[in-house]
Amino acid sequence: MARDAIWSALVDPRRRAVLELLRQGDRTVGELAERLGAAQPAMSKHLKVLREAGLVRSRVDAQRRVYAIDPAPMAELDAWLAPYRRLWNERLDALGRHLDQTSGRHEEDQP
Repeated sequence: MARDAIWSALVDPRRRAVLELLRQGDRTVGELAERLGAAQPAMSKHLKVLREAGLVRSRVDAQRRVYAIDPAPMAELDAWLAPYRRLWNERLDALGRHLDQTSGRHEEDQP
């Protein structure tokens, strides 16, 4: 799956809200529309973008279509973000050490 399509799909806050709801469990388009206060046609368009990006999959259940998160693209994003996460963790650890040292100096100055 093209990473650019995934990022493009995630840009929209409504689509991120859809993914948050689907993270909690599978839902129909009607359930998603109701929970997010959107019209079903608009929700269907968001789901189409998410499906084309590979972020969600659907299955037919009687007369309705049920949507679920497809975890594979999320794993791909997580792998791509890992070096950046390490970079920030290293910087946050350094900041924490600096604050600990600074805090220790201020406590020594207290009467």
